[in-house]
Amino acid sequence: MNLARALVLALACAACSPFARAQETTAPSDLPKQVNTFIGTKDDGNTFPGASAPFGLIQVSPIGEHYAGWRYDDPKIRGFGHSFISGAGCWEQGGQLSVLPVTGAIGPGGTFDIKKADRFDQKNYSAAYTHAGEIGEAGYYKVHLTAAPGHNQGGIDAEATALTRAAAERYTFAAGEKQGHILVNAGQANERHWVIGSSVQVVGDRAVEGRILTKSFCGGQQYVTWFRMEFDRPFSAFGTWDEEGGTPSSRVESQQGDGRPHGAWFTFDLKDGRAITAISAISHVDAEGARNNLRADGMRNGKLQSFDAMRTRAQEVWRKELNSVRIAGGNADDRAVFYTALYHSLLQPLTGSDADGRYRGYDTQVHRADGWTYYEYFSLWDIYRAQNQLLAMLRPQRARDIANSVLMIQQQGGWLPRWSYANFETNVMTGDPVTPFLVDLWRFGALEGRERQAYAALRQNAFGVPPALSRSSGRAGNESYLSRGFVQYDRSFPAKSMDVDPHHGGSATLEYALADCALAQMADAIGEKSDAATLRERGRNWRKVWDPGVVDKELGFKGFPRPRLTDGSWYVAPDGAYSPRSNHGFHEGTAWQYQWLVQQDAQGMIEAMGGRESAGRRLDAFFAYDELVKDPLHAARKQWVVGPYDYYNQFRYNPNNEPDLHSPWMYTLVGQPSKTATVLRAAQALFTNAPDGVTGNDDLGTMSAWYLFSAIGVFPAVPGSGQLLLHTPRFERIDIDLGNGHSLRIAAPGADGRKLQYIQGLTIDAAAHEQVWVDWQHLRVGGSIAFKLTEAPPTQGWGTAVGAAPRSPCAESR
Repeated sequence: MNLARALVLALACAACSPFARAQETTAPSDLPKQVNTFIGTKDDGNTFPGASAPFGLIQVSPIGEHYAGWRYDDPKIRGFGHSFISGAGCWEQGGQLSVLPVTGAIGPGGTFDIKKADRFDQKNYSAAYTHAGEIGEAGYYKVHLTAAPGHNQGGIDAEATALTRAAAERYTFAAGEKQGHILVNAGQANERHWVIGSSVQVVGDRAVEGRILTKSFCGGQQYVTWFRMEFDRPFSAFGTWDEEGGTPSSRVESQQGDGRPHGAWFTFDLKDGRAITAISAISHVDAEGARNNLRADGMRNGKLQSFDAMRTRAQEVWRKELNSVRIAGGNADDRAVFYTALYHSLLQPLTGSDADGRYRGYDTQVHRADGWTYYEYFSLWDIYRAQNQLLAMLRPQRARDIANSVLMIQQQGGWLPRWSYANFETNVMTGDPVTPFLVDLWRFGALEGRERQAYAALRQNAFGVPPALSRSSGRAGNESYLSRGFVQYDRSFPAKSMDVDPHHGGSATLEYALADCALAQMADAIGEKSDAATLRERGRNWRKVWDPGVVDKELGFKGFPRPRLTDGSWYVAPDGAYSPRSNHGFHEGTAWQYQWLVQQDAQGMIEAMGGRESAGRRLDAFFAYDELVKDPLHAARKQWVVGPYDYYNQFRYNPNNEPDLHSPWMYTLVGQPSKTATVLRAAQALFTNAPDGVTGNDDLGTMSAWYLFSAIGVFPAVPGSGQLLLHTPRFERIDIDLGNGHSLRIAAPGADGRKLQYIQGLTIDAAAHEQVWVDWQHLRVGGSIAFKLTEAPPTQGWGTAVGAAPRSPCAESR
């Protein structure tokens, strides 16, 4: 019996076994409840627990003391903000329009004394809460506030849900309360998101409107958020506050700036019901955009929707999104981790166009997206490594709109982005992430019909530098890189923001070379042969910063990346030496971690390290491989980099950050795929059904997408190539809807995430497959991958032959 037929029969038997039936997935109707939005809200995972739609413009979530908005063990809730990004690692991450329900008297001498402005500071009126009974599901959040100024012992229940452009909150006051108040704070947001200016105006007897001016990510440019909030019943009293205190019944537009107190309060008579529902919408275009968004998603037939109606709609949207990937096998915690990772991967980028299609572009002008959705907030240095490819696979139409949004940024702003926040470039992080990002979208089909436009924008970026007065930094190291093949390490190089490439010349050179190799493949495919040859040669520029004489004194390995100074000489420390564990010249990492960022030229890396066996030994040291084998479920926390910001002076794998995320698959490229499986099992143990269940910052879904790829058995390790490297899946079966009418089934009978298991053989569409990779062009029309697993680590066999690995796209011709 041949291998293909044996595997087909094995799959058929497994599918009809009682064990297989017992491991069927949760019914689709339960999928939103499988999501645990508290995963990642501790230990600087920086996710938020509140409500959002997939790729939503608006989110509602608690604000506490943490710089990113919320941490699971924050002692009090300051308010419920209405704009968040998930998992980023810098300050100024939203929280605008902070809303909190309270009780007590508002007036002279009252709980909220209008003669004392500090009584309206959210740090002073914040509410205690309990995790008991707290709910965090896809599309729904609930928490009980136990104590705040004016609360009686009954407390207040706070609930939130969200659709794409409008959200709903419901605040249920305790029995016996005669009045309840809603504080709408426009002058404060997240702990480190500074409000530069704001305006508030009460409209009629049910609404409030305004705008909030804040800085963008990491001290970036200023941007405006317009808002409108409507209540489901008339308020009985209202007022506004500023730095001088409160003014009852004020209907004039109130303005304030420089972080001073500012907001409005609304009082409701509770005799006809203890629950107050508020429907809100925001816009980055103008006030009318916020109104339109509220009408589009918050109303039906001209009337506000009920909270329950909006929750039902929100969770139905999530049910459909989550049901596009169905898993069999594992336990309840495994499913919660998997579907929460999928949830986090589908939160960003955020919708940027309003219900009428208008959006504010990089030229600060208003444009219209007709027949498509404009997206904002691109953390490209992070998401180009995994989340981008996941969306391209699962959501091809969204990927097309995402690609078009990035091209509109270039068209309207003059240059491609790096870290795009609202309608401004922050220039955060380094390298050239937009090139692998867009080239992968091209490879996955999202640029069909726009290849030439995209290539022109990418070529401008790869061969030039933005004008001095442009907000974009682009490839700021290009002057040196294009003439000498490396980005100089120069900490005194002028920066337009907190980051610029020459401040991290060693890693920037590696990132540029990776991007150049990706672009070379696109250039070659569209007939730009001369550019392709130049870019392919530049894809080997990692060798320009490879110093074969550097030795790790503790471990003895020789040859590492090393920064070069402006004059071309090697960087040395003040003591005249250089250690590959040094932080100098490498962004959020060391030479040990960045040495693997050469996957576009794996053959060259192997040669530089002394051959496949020598490269394998270096990987063993990097991952503490022997310790992983001894204790695969716990060794990672003992042997690898642990803290989310412990970037430097390290020689081990850092599962908390992006530069070495692909490195487990370097084992596969050097002919040891079974070791990739071991490392992935160890790494998956770091993802748990708990608030600290994400490795490092989730970085707008990057770590979550990495986990999903690790669990399903494929990974896009080489940007621009379309190559998906194969490895041991975590689940017995994964069914994936590819969003184009096709589906992919991945089967691995007996797969168990708590064991070390290895690939003995596999078939693709029932045909035996000896290569360690499969091309996306083969899978995009659907099909099946069937793995046969073993618990005996093979030293020979599947994937170990030299010809089993793909030829690196920028390997030197022999």
